Amino acid sequence: MTRPRSMIRSFLHGEASGGIVLMLASALALLLANLPGIDTAYFHALHIVTGPVLSDRHGPMTLHLWVNDAAMALFFLLVGLEIKRELVDGRLATWEQRRLPVIAAIAGMGVPAMLYLLVARSTPGLAQGWAIPAATDIAFAVGVMALLGKRVPAALKLFLTTLAIVDDMGAVAIIALGYTSDLDLTALGGAVLVLAMLVALNRAGVMRLAPYLLLAVPLWYFVFLSGIHATVAGVLAAMTIPVKPTPGAPEAIDSPLHRLEHAIHPWVAFGVVPLFGFVNAGVAVTGVPLSILWAPLPLAVAVGLFVGKQVGVLGAIWLAVRSGLSCRPGDANWMQLWGVAALAGIGFTMSLFIGGLAFADDAAAIDQVKIGVLAGSLLSALLGATLLRLAPVRGR
Repeated sequence: MTRPRSMIRSFLHGEASGGIVLMLASALALLLANLPGIDTAYFHALHIVTGPVLSDRHGPMTLHLWVNDAAMALFFLLVGLEIKRELVDGRLATWEQRRLPVIAAIAGMGVPAMLYLLVARSTPGLAQGWAIPAATDIAFAVGVMALLGKRVPAALKLFLTTLAIVDDMGAVAIIALGYTSDLDLTALGGAVLVLAMLVALNRAGVMRLAPYLLLAVPLWYFVFLSGIHATVAGVLAAMTIPVKPTPGAPEAIDSPLHRLEHAIHPWVAFGVVPLFGFVNAGVAVTGVPLSILWAPLPLAVAVGLFVGKQVGVLGAIWLAVRSGLSCRPGDANWMQLWGVAALAGIGFTMSLFIGGLAFADDAAAIDQVKIGVLAGSLLSALLGATLLRLAPVRGR
C-alpha cells in the first residue's frame, strides 16, 4: 500500500492552493456584486429558498443558510480534527511546543479586540462585533506565503499554521459562548445525548469512521435547533474521533482521525471555503464613497486586523524572546517575523463569519463589516508579502 504524503506537507500544500482558490472566488463575488444587471441576480440567488424549514428559528433554508450553517460545519469539523491532532500528536503536544504560538495567538486576539472597542466605543450597538478582527484566515495567509515561494522559511509557515490553529480554538469558543441566542433546552438535550453516544463509541474503541459520521448528522441538526451556532457541532464531533499517536509518522493510515482529515481536507479547501467566500464576500461598493472606510464599524474592523494583529503577535513574540520564555521560530529575523505578524491580520473567512453572527439582523452593518474585513485583510496581505519579499534570507 502506498504511504500517504506527510500530513504537514499535505496540509500546507492544500492550504496554499485552497487559499489561492479562495482569493479567486472572493474576487469573483466582488465583481458580480458590482456589475450592473448581474448584481441583482447575485444577491437574489443567495437568498432564494432552496429547501425545507428545518427550524422555525431560522426559517426556510436558503443558499446562504446552507453554506453558512451546514457546509461550514464541515469546515469546523476539519478545524476540530486539526486542533485535536496538534494537541495529541503534533506541534501543541507539549507545553514547550505550545508556549510561543499560544502566547502570540492570545495577544493576537486580545489586542485587535481592544482596538476595535477603542475605535467603536462611541457608537451604540457596535460592541458585539468585538471578536470580528480577532481571527486569522489560515488558508488566505498560507496562500500569500505560497506566492512568495522559498522567500518564506518552512519554520515560519509552520509557526503561522500553529498560531492560526490556536487562534481557531479561541474563535470556536467565542462563537459557542459569545454568539448563542436563547437556548432550546429540548434540542440541546438531544445534542448532549448524541454527543454522549459519540463519546461512548470512542471509549469502546470503535475505530470505524462510519458510526461517528452517521451520528454527526443528528448532532448537527440538534445543535442547529438549539440556538448554539450549528457549526460548533463540527468541532464537537471532531473531538470524539479516535486518533492513534504516531510520533515521527503523523501520516499513519491506521489512525481514524488522520484518515478523515486527509479525506475531507480537499473538499473543504477547494469546495467549502471558496464557496463561503463567494457567498459572503460580495458587497456592492459601486457609488459608495471612499469615506465609508472612516465610518466607525469598518474602521474598527480594519484597524483591529491591520494594526491590532501586528502589535499583538509581534509584541508577544518580542516579549517572549526578550524574557527568555522562547526563542525565535527557526531563528527567523525580525523583519520576517513582522511579515508573519502582518499576515496574521488576514482575517477573511472567520472574520466574515463572526461578523455575520454579530450583526445577523442588520444587513447594512454586515456590508460595513465586509468592507472593513476586506480593507484590513488586503492591507495586511500587502504589507506581509512586502516585508517577507524584502527580508534577507539566510543562505541554505
